[in-house]
Amino acid sequence: MELAANDVNEQAAAPAGLGAARGMVAGLLRLEGAVALALATIAFHRMGGSWWQFAYLFLLPDLSMLGYLANRRLGAWLYNAGHTYGLPALLALATLALANLHLLPIAAIWAAHIGFDRLMGYGLKYETAFGATHLGWRGL
Repeated sequence: MELAANDVNEQAAAPAGLGAARGMVAGLLRLEGAVALALATIAFHRMGGSWWQFAYLFLLPDLSMLGYLANRRLGAWLYNAGHTYGLPALLALATLALANLHLLPIAAIWAAHIGFDRLMGYGLKYETAFGATHLGWRGL
């Protein structure tokens, strides 16, 4: 897919010091994503979750990108909220605390999605442009 003209211009105009990981650090962050993906998927399997449920919920966190329809600031905030391990961890803790384990597989799917994104190089978003992430520039 091609980058939108605005994103290309923003990439060229983006400050060099966005804080994007490079080299070994970027590789370690991708490896960390692979480990998170594997562990969350194994946990989901051990919980006896339905693979159909895994398939249709796996991309659900990407709906957070809809915030970009309003503006970049809201889009980055919503995307980052949906793509940090904190929220699926809180969901898992809440399900355990409430002894309602029905939502635990969803937390595992969510964590697997985040791990997959990190493995593929899709990081947390900066407000400067959709493709500006902590793992480097990712265009669509």
